[in-house]
Amino acid sequence: MTAQPTSLTDRMIGYAAVVQDFTFLCGKTLAALARPPWYIRETILQMDRIGVGSIFIVVLTGLFTGMVLALQGAVQLEPYGATMYVSRLISTSVVRELGPVLAALMIAGRVGTGIASEIASMKVTEQLDALRAEGTDPLQKLAATRLVACVLVIPLLTIITNSVAILGGWLIARLYLGIDSFFYWTWAFEALRQRDLVLGLVKPAVFGFLIAMVGCYSGFSSRGGTVGVGVSTTQAMRWSRGPS
Repeated sequence: MTAQPTSLTDRMIGYAAVVQDFTFLCGKTLAALARPPWYIRETILQMDRIGVGSIFIVVLTGLFTGMVLALQGAVQLEPYGATMYVSRLISTSVVRELGPVLAALMIAGRVGTGIASEIASMKVTEQLDALRAEGTDPLQKLAATRLVACVLVIPLLTIITNSVAILGGWLIARLYLGIDSFFYWTWAFEALRQRDLVLGLVKPAVFGFLIAMVGCYSGFSSRGGTVGVGVSTTQAMRWSRGPS
C-alpha cells in the first residue's frame, strides 16, 4: 500500500524536474539569441534542411487532406443542397486548424527527432565539450540556430500545406463533384478572414518553437552512451513519458 504513493510521488517529482529543466533551456536559448555571434550561416543551413527536406511530406499531407475533406464535406452538405459550398468548408478548416496541426505533426516526426539525435550524438562523442573548450556556447550554435530555423520555416511549410490542401479539394470538386472552378476559388477565398490568416501563421510559429526546443532538450539531456541517443530520439516524440 505504501509503494504506490511513493512511486506516484517520484513520478510527479520527475515530471516537475523535466518541466523545470525544459523551461530553463528555453530561457537560456532565448537569451542566447540576444547576444552575438548569431551564426547566420548555420541558421540558413538548418532552414534549408528543415524546409527543403520537408516539402515533399507536407505536400502529400496537404493534397490528401484537401481531397478527403472535399469528399466527406460533399457527403455532409449534399442533403441540404449545399455541395457548392464545399470550398468554404475546406479553406476555413484547413487554414484555421488542420493545416497548422497536420504540418506540425509531420514535421515533428522528421525534424524533432533529427534535432534530438544529432545533438545527442554530439554529446555522446564529446563534441559539445569540444565546442565549450573552443569558447563556443552550444546553445548559441546548436539550439538557437535550430529554434530560429523552425520558427521561420514551419509557417512557410504550413502555407504550402494549406495551398496544396485547397488545390486538392479543387481537384475533387471539379472532377468528381462538377463544381465550377470560378465559384470554387471565389468562395474559398471569400470564406477566409484576416483573423484566420493571422492564427494560421501564429500557430505554426508556436509549434515550431516547441518542436525545436523539445528536440534540443531531448538531445542535451541525453545520457547513457549510444543507447541514450535512441532514448533521446524517442523522447523527442514522446514528451509525456517523463525522464528516463
